[in-house]
Amino acid sequence: MILRFYRSFPGFWAPALLITLATLMPTHSRADAILAQDFLDFDAQEAQLGRLLFYDKILSGNQNISCATCHHHSLHGADGISLGIGEGGTGLGPDRTPGEGTHRIAERVPRNAPALWNLGHSEVREMFHDGRVERIGAGYVAFKTPAKEYTPAGLNSLLAAQALFPISSPTEMAGHPDENPVSAAFAERIDLGWAMLADRVREIPEYQRLFKATYPDVHDPDDITIVEIVNAIAAFIGTEWQSHDSPYDKWLTEGTPLSPEAERGRQLFFGDAGCSGCHNGPRFTDQNFYAVGIPQFGPGRPFGEDTMPHDLGRMETTRNPEDAYKFRTPSLRNVALTAPYGHNGA
Repeated sequence: MILRFYRSFPGFWAPALLITLATLMPTHSRADAILAQDFLDFDAQEAQLGRLLFYDKILSGNQNISCATCHHHSLHGADGISLGIGEGGTGLGPDRTPGEGTHRIAERVPRNAPALWNLGHSEVREMFHDGRVERIGAGYVAFKTPAKEYTPAGLNSLLAAQALFPISSPTEMAGHPDENPVSAAFAERIDLGWAMLADRVREIPEYQRLFKATYPDVHDPDDITIVEIVNAIAAFIGTEWQSHDSPYDKWLTEGTPLSPEAERGRQLFFGDAGCSGCHNGPRFTDQNFYAVGIPQFGPGRPFGEDTMPHDLGRMETTRNPEDAYKFRTPSLRNVALTAPYGHNGA
């Protein structure tokens, strides 16, 4: 009907035709969906070992906090608060407190704990809000990290490279150097702290058995290193937090209609609202870095001799002033479950 009228009155009907066709024609393809085969292939037995380590406080300096404290299943892989309360806090999620009196922690984690959804996707290039751990080269096993030449060889994924750093952070899991020998070792040189944590793990008979059963190259406790530990944690995160069966995925792959409200939102998201300019692709992120004016909240991250309470973001990694206050576009997968948002939860 529209085409017939358009032939008679082309000048009048052209705008209506374009608007109607833009609404009816799909703006995305099956390539925008996440499929099970898009994820890195981790070993199931390795992932089971990683689950135990993920929830084990043995990997913290004072043995009082685990990876799961800030990335908990019951909190959808995050912690539900603006700025994490890491080492020294008590409780979980919104109920976690920084302590009182002389036992109160000196500082909170300066950035919001990101959720773990789809970090095992094969297209992920960087980790952390500022992208300071990144994949380099054509493969998946070469990485650039803050540890530089001390970054260990043999890491199975970008996820494994990322897992090295929360355990070395004083505010997250390590504690301060005067509190325990592990944190003191990290302060001296980062790989020394990793070696001490591996020593702890290899002293436990059940872990000795599990590592031998999981890794062919582990024949005795001395063969257990930080590499096997973070590889197992990566396998767990990469297989446990996968999201690829949403109504949007079914709309893309099967043509299942969205609800009327969701369909209106989809048209806005990919249309006039402009959200998809940055939040695009299967994970709803272009993986680039932008300065978008999020207000500073919390202590920030002092840079060099500067002690002002701000966070320079990507510039910390690149040392390029043009990257000041830029942060990585976050994925919007399961975003309804993982508030608050932004690098500092503001």
